[in-house]
Amino acid sequence: MKPIVRVESLSKKYRLGARQSAYGTLRESLVEAMRAPFDRLRRGNGKPDDQIIWALKNLNFEIEPGEVLGIIGRNGAGKSTLLKVLSRITEPTSGRAQLFGRVASLLEVGTGFHPELTGRENIYLNGAVLGMKKAEIERKFDQIVEFSELEKFLDTPVKRYSSGMYMRLAFAVASHLEPEILVVDEVLAVGDAQFQKKSLGKMSSAATKGRTVLFVSHNMIAVQSLCHRVIWLDQGEIVEQGTTSSVVNSYLTASVGDERSLEETWDNVATAPGNDIVRLRRVRVRPQHEEASRSLTTKTPFLIEVEYWNLLPGARLHIALHLYTEQEIIAFTTGNGPEVAGQDSFTRMGLFRGTCYVPDNLLNTGRHRLVVLMVRDSNSVIFRHESSVSFEILDLEARQVSSYGREPGVVQPLLQWATREISEGPGASSNEEFATHREQSARKG
Repeated sequence: MKPIVRVESLSKKYRLGARQSAYGTLRESLVEAMRAPFDRLRRGNGKPDDQIIWALKNLNFEIEPGEVLGIIGRNGAGKSTLLKVLSRITEPTSGRAQLFGRVASLLEVGTGFHPELTGRENIYLNGAVLGMKKAEIERKFDQIVEFSELEKFLDTPVKRYSSGMYMRLAFAVASHLEPEILVVDEVLAVGDAQFQKKSLGKMSSAATKGRTVLFVSHNMIAVQSLCHRVIWLDQGEIVEQGTTSSVVNSYLTASVGDERSLEETWDNVATAPGNDIVRLRRVRVRPQHEEASRSLTTKTPFLIEVEYWNLLPGARLHIALHLYTEQEIIAFTTGNGPEVAGQDSFTRMGLFRGTCYVPDNLLNTGRHRLVVLMVRDSNSVIFRHESSVSFEILDLEARQVSSYGREPGVVQPLLQWATREISEGPGASSNEEFATHREQSARKG
């Protein structure tokens, strides 16, 4: 099968402080060619220019028709630059990108909108920018308005729209263009959960109809739910490309599982967070089994460790932990109080470590953060620490059950179920009665 997108030896460089142009006119190209020798002299007779940044370096890949390709990487990795080149917004420095089909791009919220025009007028304007004919826009106008959920604001100038309203209208127009190739760059980040779910469904539906989607996002749950294949970019180069689960796992192991986010340490007791009674030495999250990947999945049992100095004899200190989700909901609270450790524990001065064992198949997917509380005499909080330790729980099975493929709720426990037959049929007291009931139902049907 012929690929619908082919990228060969694609590179793009920028010069810091220089104005970058898109595809230029003949006049601009001639002026640039005449200025080039003088620019080289000004930079030092052709000496290496340390102000050059390669946003993309020698990229090579192909995309098949109907494929949903995810592009991931940290900020500045070159993801948006790649999409701008593919959308013909900016010109590559070398190499080429071939696209065989009509392209609709959602790179920045509100691109192609005029702030003084109303939503109704901007539907026609934005549709024309994306290559839709007036008759096509009119035919799909009601569907666009219904999808955007902005009927009440159609005759309001879009300069009064919020970023979320801009995004709704832009996505509604682009998705109803029904292009062969849809390019989406993180625009869903400004939408509410319900609209995100609907938009993801629209992109997934587009793929099932043979259209191709290029999707850039920092939301790994969304990427896992939507994409067939993923490319991981870093500093303009392809680090890895392949199946979604494999590449996402590698990326999160290298970035989300960074030691700096999984641990904070203080070596000097005098400057460590705390007070005259207690000082923290370390807060750490790590997989229970050392051979496990540093990235945490729903199937990874892990440990939360808190080390502290007890500075007061007989203080009877204990640890309490509050685990928050990214929605700032407390997933659970736990502690090693006297009922767990014994009434006379931890009364001596010294350095102590409390370890909380978190089983697998408990937490739901998403980002989590810790709050550490030090408690004296089991009922008095003497110190509270908003920890910088945070971690991501992943579900690499990418089950498509809800928005972003994510189960609702803050926990996702693997609970035991038992199912057994309690009757031989609906209201039947014997196999014979059940068989008669089934035969009668069949005749009625």
